[in-house]
Amino acid sequence: MDEDKEKTTAEFYERLKVELDNSNTWPAEYLYKFIMPSVGDNVERVEKAFDCMGAVIKTTKSKTGKFTSVSVDVTMKSSDEVISKYQEVSVIEGIVSL
Repeated sequence: MDEDKEKTTAEFYERLKVELDNSNTWPAEYLYKFIMPSVGDNVERVEKAFDCMGAVIKTTKSKTGKFTSVSVDVTMKSSDEVISKYQEVSVIEGIVSL
């Protein structure tokens, strides 16, 4: 990852942390929304990231079946934990956080 992209990503997560802390009292329910290509084990990798956390996970395929949206409703302990999960799944090729 080039330096500019790394800096932009770090700034994004810093802003997100402030917004999360301003709008939540931890622990809090948090709704993640992702969309990704329906290839390989993409969906399973997202589901596994939230395994054993009591998450409610809903998946919906696009009309063409090329993409899958995944909603994860889960109680998180802190803004740092929320961001950590975003970073964990960000390595999945083609995933977009909504």
